[in-house]
Amino acid sequence: MPTYRPTEEVVISGAGLWTPEHVLTNEELVDVLNRYADDYNQTHQAEIEAGELSAVATSSAEFIEKASGIRQRYVFEKDGILEADRMRPRLAERSDDELSHQAEMAINAARKALAAAKREGSQIDAVIVSCAYTARAYPAIAIEVQNALGIDGFGFDMLVACSAATFALHRANEMVRAGSAGAVLVINPELTSPQVNYRDRDSHFIFGDVATAMVVERGDQAEGDHVYDILGTQAKTVFSNNIRSNFGYISHAYESDPFGPDKLFHQEGRKVFKEVCPMAADHLEQQVDQVGIAVTDVKRWWLHQANINMNQLITKRLLGEVASNDVAPIVLDRYANTASAGSIIAFNLHHEDLQSGDVGVICSFGAGYSIGSLVLKKR
Repeated sequence: MPTYRPTEEVVISGAGLWTPEHVLTNEELVDVLNRYADDYNQTHQAEIEAGELSAVATSSAEFIEKASGIRQRYVFEKDGILEADRMRPRLAERSDDELSHQAEMAINAARKALAAAKREGSQIDAVIVSCAYTARAYPAIAIEVQNALGIDGFGFDMLVACSAATFALHRANEMVRAGSAGAVLVINPELTSPQVNYRDRDSHFIFGDVATAMVVERGDQAEGDHVYDILGTQAKTVFSNNIRSNFGYISHAYESDPFGPDKLFHQEGRKVFKEVCPMAADHLEQQVDQVGIAVTDVKRWWLHQANINMNQLITKRLLGEVASNDVAPIVLDRYANTASAGSIIAFNLHHEDLQSGDVGVICSFGAGYSIGSLVLKKR
């Protein structure tokens, strides 16, 4: 690995997006949930009437779209999700000698980011795989990806829920700025579908699978067609139990069901909305102010894609009005909530039209609570 001197010029020189082939619509999810609910409620009618059990609530596609703005999502594997007696993806277990599912996703996105940056694996010094969930504790998915791409350097995984992508970009920026790496590949393989409780009316529709990637490197070596200077970064965490996923290796030692509803994704949605929206708006206002830019000078806001109502409220607080799709692109109608990758999907699909000197902000927020952002300026 080469030795680099510290630099003040750090850029994002390439971005990649890989989308799974399987589409899962609201109508399909509602159909399987309602079939399960009808069967469960009929089977347990006596206990429900006696107050010993709660009935499973049914849903509708209209409710989902109104509550979230989501119309569909992509999933790595659709088989099994729509079976009322299963309702989880049927993933074929791979041997230790095979490429893991998550590494496969990561590599697909990474190759696109490398191509956009006009870089080969041999020109990358470090790999960070950062996402809401990793499929295993060790060896790191990042090291598996590093090996597959022929990268001679180092790699590590990091988890910060829905802020994982921006927090990883912060680390990459710091590494390049300090001279410990010349180019860092940041990848977000969000394989969220195995952790979704498809039997829960309030959360069964939220997540989709995707993989995104970015190349962060020294500005004096960047060769991509669309290069963005990193003007500033900011992060904030405040502990909250309102968004949780409790499954982990310690579950093996518990007496309770290791795959029970409390171990899967669950949240207090109304509390999250009420607490995170003002927190995110204040964070973004402070972030652009710190780099000497007015909110009105930001050409594009690539925001976290969790809920359209959250994004509209945040932009209204920032701009005095709900932002147009050109100013703050929405992609969750097609992709749903893809955990940390949402803001990076928005960047991938809505950045090439910007002109030299235009300023944009990437921001993610989620469980923790956590918020991470970057202010970018196109060269």
